[in-house]
Amino acid sequence: MSIEPSSTDSPIPALARLPVQVFGEAGLPPDGRLREDTLAAEVAVALVFNGISHAVMMATPRDIEDFALGFALSEGILDSAADCRGIEATVLDAATAGLPDGMPGIEVQLEISPRTFERLKGRRRSLAGRTGCGVCGVESFAALDLSPPRVPARPGAAQIGLAEVLRAVEGLRAQQALNAQAGALHAAGWAGVDGTLTDVLEDVGRHNALDKLLGRLARAGRLGGEAAAPGFVVMTSRGSHELVRKCAQLGVPALATVSAPTAMGVQMARLCGIALWGLVRPPRALRYTA
Repeated sequence: MSIEPSSTDSPIPALARLPVQVFGEAGLPPDGRLREDTLAAEVAVALVFNGISHAVMMATPRDIEDFALGFALSEGILDSAADCRGIEATVLDAATAGLPDGMPGIEVQLEISPRTFERLKGRRRSLAGRTGCGVCGVESFAALDLSPPRVPARPGAAQIGLAEVLRAVEGLRAQQALNAQAGALHAAGWAGVDGTLTDVLEDVGRHNALDKLLGRLARAGRLGGEAAAPGFVVMTSRGSHELVRKCAQLGVPALATVSAPTAMGVQMARLCGIALWGLVRPPRALRYTA
């Protein structure tokens, strides 16, 4: 299955309906009652660069092409979207993927430029999939990649203040269509300098949601370069160092999160020149770095 730039879904549904036994509701018998519940899908996604498998991630099976490109960019595998010559995704049944029954997978083949592929082969880094810590699979302290580039000054970034950050967060919930049904997904949104949201991407993983957003923006030529529209990222998660690092890699000047940042997230934002906002819960927000 070839995924075109405009596609948003894989053949695997992003949501599933499963039976659940409900207890404790008013009017229910002591032994509960069987109902159906909507749950978020979580699928193994293998990212393969020029035929070499690099990472397997657990992700929501939607916006897969954006996710693959965003991951490649935010991890420094590619320098720009132009380094990706093609993306093709194939849905594998459980038996073909070597997974337990009822657990299909998605293999994403990315064709990348020879220059970036040679660099990728030279990296001694094996990822079994980034998780909550964001550094699973690294071989040493030196492989942590805690020194991303400093973000250059962006036009309009100074206009991003309390009102704009609150406006973005307040608009986030209304655009979380999957989470409204399943209640288990993070969201990453792009807001203009006035706080108006233009894009919202969802995933069971906060890193994945951000990669999907960055991939969507990069594909459209809206990140980096003089033609890029000014704005900032807003997320439903905590402000971890990993999210800050990904934003810095693509030159995002500001990041606002609903939950608090970590101390390392604040330090990395300070080093990268990113304005980091946390605990953004109207009418209040905290800015940790200028």
